[in-house]
Formats: sequence, C-alpha cells, structure tokens
Amino acid sequence: MNLTLKVWRQPDAQTDGQMVTYAVDDISPDMSFLEMLDVLNEQLIHAGDDPVAFDSDCREGICGMCGLMINGNAHGPQVTTTCQLHMRSFSDGETITIEPWRATAFPVLKDLIVDRSAFDRIIQAGGFVSVNTGAAPDAQAVLVPKENADAAFGAAACIGCGACVAACPNASGMLFMGAKVTHLGMLPQGQPERDARVVSMVGQHDAEGFGGCTNIGECAAACPKEIQMDVISTLNKDLRTALRHHR
Repeated sequence: MNLTLKVWRQPDAQTDGQMVTYAVDDISPDMSFLEMLDVLNEQLIHAGDDPVAFDSDCREGICGMCGLMINGNAHGPQVTTTCQLHMRSFSDGETITIEPWRATAFPVLKDLIVDRSAFDRIIQAGGFVSVNTGAAPDAQAVLVPKENADAAFGAAACIGCGACVAACPNASGMLFMGAKVTHLGMLPQGQPERDARVVSMVGQHDAEGFGGCTNIGECAAACPKEIQMDVISTLNKDLRTALRHHR
C-alpha cells in the first residue's frame, strides 16, 4: 500500500503546530497503525529529520497510551485502540489525517503526544478505596451479588485512553469518570467513601477544564472497551444522592 499521511507536528507545548504531509510506500495491510508510524519514523531518521513523537507502551490494547485522532475518529475507523488498528482498514492510495487528542484538559506536549495527567488527578481526588493492608481476605468473605459484580467488572474495563474526551464535542470526561465511580460504587468496599468520592471527582473534573455532558453519545461510540453511557447515569445519581446527604 502507498499512502499519504497528514500528520500534526508541534515541537513543544509553547509552539504552534501545523499539519505536515508525508508519503509512505510498500506498507503491508497486516501492519498495525503504530508499525506504519514506525516505518515513517525510520524514513524521517534516514533523511535527517525529527521523527514523529507518539505515545505507546503495551501495543496490546490494554494500557490506553496510544490514542490518536485518525481521519477525525478517535482511534480510527474501527472501535479498537490505535495499536490494534491494522492498515487493512485503509485503502491503497488513501490520505490519512493523524492528530493528537483535542481537548483543553489534554494539552499537546509534542506532535501526537498529549498530557493526560488530568485523568490521574481525577483518580487521586477520589477514585480509590481506603482499606487496611495485610493478608488477602478469603475470596468468599465479602459476598457481592452477581449483577453488581458484572457491572463493576464491565466498568473496570476502562483503560483511561481518553477517546471519550476526544470524541465528545464538549471534551467531557464523564464516561471515564462514570466508569470509575460505577466500578467502585457497585462493590461493598466502595461504600464508605461513596458520597465523598463522587463529589471530589466531579469537582476535579470541572477544575481540569473538561466540558459538561450533554448526552450526545459519541463517547460510548468511540470507547475501545465498549463502556456504556449508563455509567454516566450512575455517576449523576450518586452525585445527586451525595449532595442531598450534605445539605
């Protein structure tokens, strides 16, 4: 496959960026998208140019590092992570536009790399449970109804990639935050701090500059782990309950 790439290049957070066009040839349809970018970077290095900076780690679709906007879609044309997207999803001769996540809360650091530490600060604000450490308790010591366990497990699948924010016209992080709140709120261990958790996390979310949710649904459509919008309903319900308790 021969492709034309339009790639966002930005040397640092303080400098304005621009789209730069490159041509890559002989790309195998079986390559992953990141392997294709590796080929581009080898080409740039051999030409004495600065390679394109992009995030990746596991390349197995489980760490959330690799998020890119590809032809205007978070992670590209398939509902998967960028590292698991293969070039057979594109056509020979196609022009592909590659950009970083676009959100006030995710400032660009360089090229395709954004600072997603805002997510970390939301988790630090309340996305945890306080427990006494020591020997692991017996597996059956705390009983959890299967319906709750399944809901918690599904919400815990969120990898914090930020696709929900990138896809949302408001750059809202509510799907991410809803997944974290639902995961802990469905388990007995998450009950003692349930009210304080949701209030603190929502406050941090807003302070970071994320937008509000208007139920458009682009977040769930783009989520590579298929987190559903009902976690946002759970978050809103928990927030209303917490605010009533603290009047």
